[in-house]
Amino acid sequence: MKLLRVGPPDHERPCAVDPDGVVRDLSRWLDDWTGPHLDPDALAGTEERLAAEAAGLPAVDVSAARIGPPVKAGGHLISIGLNYRDHAEQAGMELPPEPIVASKSPWTTAGPHDDLLLPPGGDRTDWEVELGVVVGRRARYLSDSCDPLAYVAGYCTANDISERGWLLERGGQWVKGKSFESFAPLGPYLVTPDEAGDPQRLALTCKVNGRLMQDGNTGDMVVGVAELVRYLSRFMELRPGDVVLTGSPAGVALGSPDTPYLRAGDVVEAGIEGLGAHRQHCVRVREPA
Repeated sequence: MKLLRVGPPDHERPCAVDPDGVVRDLSRWLDDWTGPHLDPDALAGTEERLAAEAAGLPAVDVSAARIGPPVKAGGHLISIGLNYRDHAEQAGMELPPEPIVASKSPWTTAGPHDDLLLPPGGDRTDWEVELGVVVGRRARYLSDSCDPLAYVAGYCTANDISERGWLLERGGQWVKGKSFESFAPLGPYLVTPDEAGDPQRLALTCKVNGRLMQDGNTGDMVVGVAELVRYLSRFMELRPGDVVLTGSPAGVALGSPDTPYLRAGDVVEAGIEGLGAHRQHCVRVREPA
């Protein structure tokens, strides 16, 4: 099942694509895609009910409406660094012995077609197409014998935008370069695991101004989705609505001397096979008065 949220910022309505491909407004059934509604068992029940009762729900013309991020803002955004060998090589960095874990502000989320806001003073804003993993069940201290993917609500296309200057040169704290507004565009869909298929067999691409910059596959991750969920649960409690950004393949501006960073007017397009694509215009935020 494909889930999405439609409407103006902070007032999105929960929607889903029915078996005939029509987007339906599910506001009569639930308030938002959050909390217990993201539990895999609850999602299976919603999918079954949607198949039976879709005709009685309002249809939504997404071509004429804003699509928001597929999960409500406020959950933990967890960014995994250097999780593709070719990205580490491009950046001139060694692969870490364990996953690098960084945070983004939960308020960085944006819709797939919202403007990408370049921060005042930033001159090295970079793109990173990534598979987003949305948590559906509370997970803590997962053992080696359990299935971490049973805690996943679904997957989405993500772009883990970074302002490299502040990420690398402001005290070694990556959160500073990753937490500007709009720096975590997600969607358009949250696709449940039964429809998304194997999360380690998805092609992902990113274009800037029509030029293909990244062309990779999630099968090239150093640490796969299941082990990342298990690993993170050993350090923090994962809750429904948290999003794990699982790393990015080579093709970013960092480490490519002839590749410019993002500038106002640029268009960034990120997509993942079966999960949908973003298309965003870059807009410079003015310096505060």
